[in-house]
Amino acid sequence: MNYKKYIEENIIRCDYSRRGGGIEISLSDLLKTDQDFKMSAYQNYLGGGMLGKICNDCNFSTEDLSQKQQDLVFKVAEQLKRYFHDLTNAEAEDWDSWSSSDYEANQSRPESAY
Repeated sequence: MNYKKYIEENIIRCDYSRRGGGIEISLSDLLKTDQDFKMSAYQNYLGGGMLGKICNDCNFSTEDLSQKQQDLVFKVAEQLKRYFHDLTNAEAEDWDSWSSSDYEANQSRPESAY
């Protein structure tokens, strides 16, 4: 599956800056459901020009899904975080030296400064 293409074709909203932001996609087509299943990836500002790790959330419980659907949701979640990192990191050079980092380094940071 081409996750990047799926993500790009199913973006509901995408807003980010050097102070964090988020992206939200629809999973309804992927999970073959009439329900409005959404997933988001978001990133908080830690201060000092540094962004926190990218986290996921969704508007449904994965416990209600089959194991195959759960596995797919977890794969999409990881790819959505990486996709969002690519978006924020592409802009990071214009912001400051703390913002630009590889995905693994970014994910080792805390989620929030509080």
